Amino acid sequence: MKPFDPLGFVRPQVPHLPGVSVEHVLPYHPLHRILSFTGRSIDDVVNSRLIKNEVIGYYKLYCNIGRMTEIGELERQWNPLGRRT
Repeated sequence: MKPFDPLGFVRPQVPHLPGVSVEHVLPYHPLHRILSFTGRSIDDVVNSRLIKNEVIGYYKLYCNIGRMTEIGELERQWNPLGRRT
């Protein structure tokens, strides 16, 4: 017997596989973290050039740290022993 909803349509069933857990993905927005770190709002950024430059500086810092981290990870993948040629 198939489960029906109140309108008479068949509900799709998702098979449950044992040992498989559900993973929830949350979007990550670096601007939200920067604004909460500085204690500013988006209105402050729009209305003040000084605050806008401060937030842009933190965003550039975030991008540079992320880029350097990726470069370090790639170098470890390519040269796991750390030897320079």
